[in-house]
Amino acid sequence: MPSFPLPPQVELARGVPFAREQARFPHYGRYLEDFVPGQVFVHPRGLTLNLGLVRAFASTFHQANPMYLNEPFAQAHGYRTTPASPQLVFNVTLSLGVQNDSEKAVANLGYYHASFLRPVYPGDTLRALTKVMDRQDKGPSASLGAGGGKPGIARLRTLSLNQHDQVVLQYERKILVAPRGARPETVPARGGDVPFPWVEAPGLALPELPAAWPTGLTGGGSWLDAFTPGDVIVHANGRTITDEHVPWTYAVGNTHPLHTDRVYSTGLSGAMSGEPIVYGGLVFAWLEGLGSRDVSENALADLGFTEGYHTQPTVAGDTVAALHRVLAVEPLRALKAGLVTLQLVGVKNVSAAEALDRFGDDLFVKETDKKDLGKEKLPAKIFEIERRLLVKQRP
Repeated sequence: MPSFPLPPQVELARGVPFAREQARFPHYGRYLEDFVPGQVFVHPRGLTLNLGLVRAFASTFHQANPMYLNEPFAQAHGYRTTPASPQLVFNVTLSLGVQNDSEKAVANLGYYHASFLRPVYPGDTLRALTKVMDRQDKGPSASLGAGGGKPGIARLRTLSLNQHDQVVLQYERKILVAPRGARPETVPARGGDVPFPWVEAPGLALPELPAAWPTGLTGGGSWLDAFTPGDVIVHANGRTITDEHVPWTYAVGNTHPLHTDRVYSTGLSGAMSGEPIVYGGLVFAWLEGLGSRDVSENALADLGFTEGYHTQPTVAGDTVAALHRVLAVEPLRALKAGLVTLQLVGVKNVSAAEALDRFGDDLFVKETDKKDLGKEKLPAKIFEIERRLLVKQRP
């Protein structure tokens, strides 16, 4: 290995005059006019998922499926070793894109058409790309710049690729973004003429499945025959989120100061002003984990999700709880499993049982639909999404 000589380090600060005019203030993210349809961003860094991160995420976010915790169990299902929780893959992928996509966003408006295409294992390295699909300006004005001073909406597609350039996750999301106006430009994102291998007809790459499912390490309430459309599953435990959310935001690579910088968050106005807001991907992971024993403990795979919305912010000290409603069940006899489509709803500072008692079917009405239906939005409701699982048939 070549050696680089290290000359003696001499103190220089006293002899170099201070020049305020040379001060630089680099900042990141995109303003509304920076989202050009067709543009592809290559997100920085990438992240190698080591075994410690994979296991710590699965346990911290209450995954009950032994597939993500127990290596012999995972291998008995054909997996090489314990795969990373799909929630970890999603959180890392979204976070890698924050510096280019949403570090200037006013709000994350929704997740759509997310598909997990193949397992991710400890030792795999994820990187991410985003393509701008559409931009909606709000009242353009030459005097005020793009958007007329009002935030607009950017619709994005994001891919996560492993070290073999295979797509492991793809999804769309919408973000609310303010125009730049007279503010300085941000550090430009690397992009240009970059391949963007979005899969138009996605499929899941399953391992070779065993002749019979291993039993004895999971409960009996989450096999395929336990689900009937219309069922509402009220999960018993809540989870109080502490300042732990800050190191987890860094652990998955999210750079938005709203989640980690109290000076920044208290300087905002409106609903987002105050304590740092828990990164929404982590809230999603905690809610999903709270329901894991009841709905996904016997899942062979998480297939993806759509129509996902963070309807209220969450801060450290809030206690979150979850409910699922079964929307559809489709047996797949050839796989000895079936598709289960679920609606996941999250609430805060109230138990799931009390929320169901107080709000009834209003919990499962999309918050975006309530104005047209003459209904009030629920301050206790923090999240809603539809998700699909591949669930094993009972042996």
